[in-house]
Amino acid sequence: MPGFKLVAVLTLFIAFSACQNEKGISFRLIDTDTFHFNNFVDCNMAEAWIGDTFRIFPGKYGEDPVWGAAHDLKFASGRHADETFSQPAAAYTAPLLPQNAAVGQAGLHGAVWFETVHQDSKDASGKTLYAIYHNENYPETLPYDSVTGEGYIDRHWPLGLTERITPAAVCRIGIMKSIDGGWSWDNRGLFLEDKQPRMILKPHNTSKTFGGGVGDPSAVAVGDYLYLFYGEYGYPGVYDSSTYDPQLERGGQCISVARIAISDLDDPQGKAKRWDGSGFTADWDGIGKPVASLQIPVSEGGGPASSPGGGFHWGPSVSWNEYLECWVMMMGRVEGQSWVGDELYISFNEHKDLGTGTNSQAWSKPQKLLEKPGHVLWYPSLQPMNTEEDIRSKRTSLRVGKKARLFFKYSDLGKYFSTYIIEFEKGGK
Repeated sequence: MPGFKLVAVLTLFIAFSACQNEKGISFRLIDTDTFHFNNFVDCNMAEAWIGDTFRIFPGKYGEDPVWGAAHDLKFASGRHADETFSQPAAAYTAPLLPQNAAVGQAGLHGAVWFETVHQDSKDASGKTLYAIYHNENYPETLPYDSVTGEGYIDRHWPLGLTERITPAAVCRIGIMKSIDGGWSWDNRGLFLEDKQPRMILKPHNTSKTFGGGVGDPSAVAVGDYLYLFYGEYGYPGVYDSSTYDPQLERGGQCISVARIAISDLDDPQGKAKRWDGSGFTADWDGIGKPVASLQIPVSEGGGPASSPGGGFHWGPSVSWNEYLECWVMMMGRVEGQSWVGDELYISFNEHKDLGTGTNSQAWSKPQKLLEKPGHVLWYPSLQPMNTEEDIRSKRTSLRVGKKARLFFKYSDLGKYFSTYIIEFEKGGK
């Protein structure tokens, strides 16, 4: 394992005052030696303990006419998180994944990234897993079907992230299942999606990000439900170029939440409900409302996702902190046309039961965790370490303690690594 040394305690020992909560949570970042991750990461780190084995599932898989077909979704294993994260690329195994269906036929379309793995608590072996995946498609891979309303019309379509003339992708969220600890997977269907009427088209969509959709999720189980925190990038209504309102778009975007009964994970499509402002009552493909406290005000640079000048938080990674006894959310911030941003943020929610009242919305205002000028920072997450307590408790990125490693991707460098440990402190009321 990479050793670490306390080089300097950053001045970023932030008493939680700007985002004060009842417990007065504070945190600090501690410099460590660089902990290199040796394989491809372009998503949240999905992971689980299979018996005494810690297993991770990074990477991308499937058809992608813009970036090229991908076969990088692989898994690595170890005796604990540090050993697993240190594995060389040659130690990764490609699982058996469902093949893409032909265009126009039912099945898996586009590329997928595993973002969270939910482990079935009823399976004592730990081998029954549900992967919540980010899925991207284009009008070419998922053309519009007037019968189902699924797919996209290649008309006035916005441009994507590449420097050549290519279309923007649309993201949605689905579920796969494994009963053998992640060696093979079966596609169970969609969790959430935004359909064609909500796509933001030319001339207004000039951000070079998404045409719309939902993606970059993080899911946590509470009671009988799986709660999904995700990025909302579509228009909160029917997009019409003649009546388009940028502030209406901004108001319907940022990080949102939906939930699905755990008993519905084997057949999820149509079963999830989005938060609509007062409860989980909006349909899986309907219009919900984002978490208001996580939105960036216009006065602080907030704006619509389709605008090059729009600012919004994205890429949530949610964990239950057993020391603080509260939820912690890590996130990035978009500040430019091509999904750039050099800052990471953190937010807290003290309500363990996310299903009661407005508990799922009770997140503190995001507070800056760190800034790396000149870099592009994506996919922050808190990870367990090689401590006796973390191993004994079988902690993952979904459940951490007083200390955790902070990993994130330097997208401009194409590298994913850690140079900090984060330490939390409880405060008095």
